[in-house]
Amino acid sequence: MTPLASVPLARLQVTEGRLVEQPDGGLLSDGPRMRAVAPGWLARQVELRFTVLGPSEVQQPLASGAPRQQVGLKLRAKDGCNLVYVMWRVTPKPGIVVNYKRNPDQHRSADCGNQGYTVVKPSHPTRVDAPSRNTAHVLRARLEGPRLRVWADEALAWEGTLPDAALSFDGPVGMRSDNLRLVLRLLVANP
Repeated sequence: MTPLASVPLARLQVTEGRLVEQPDGGLLSDGPRMRAVAPGWLARQVELRFTVLGPSEVQQPLASGAPRQQVGLKLRAKDGCNLVYVMWRVTPKPGIVVNYKRNPDQHRSADCGNQGYTVVKPSHPTRVDAPSRNTAHVLRARLEGPRLRVWADEALAWEGTLPDAALSFDGPVGMRSDNLRLVLRLLVANP
């Protein structure tokens, strides 16, 4: 496994929500939505270490109207309309979900909204429980060509092949959360 380094707040571009650096270097997110990318890091192996402290004080449904609490990784994040997500859902239905958002002629989330999402099915479905509160968790993804493997707390939780449409764009890694109060840390291989 390639050694990974923590991405400092100064190297993250927070596109929605807010991150507050903690004394230990972790980043606190305490809002209904947080989106961030790490410009320059086109990593094929990325890790998110996080602790769920509970739901955010303000709860906001997704643009689709679905109420959801989740935290996850962005891969190949060309922009807000073209990227791959690896999400660990907490509510309403816990588990690992991989999807991509593709809108070739749009580039800002305000342009595409919740259009262009496609769920990618795993080769072998695996049941994954919601991450427990006040416990350290790790979500890791490794992309080798079109093959994606995802680990939740060191257990292989999702494995499958991304379709050509999800590989038609490229960009940096990042992270996302919805309706959770949590402390997190993004780790990537040095660019």
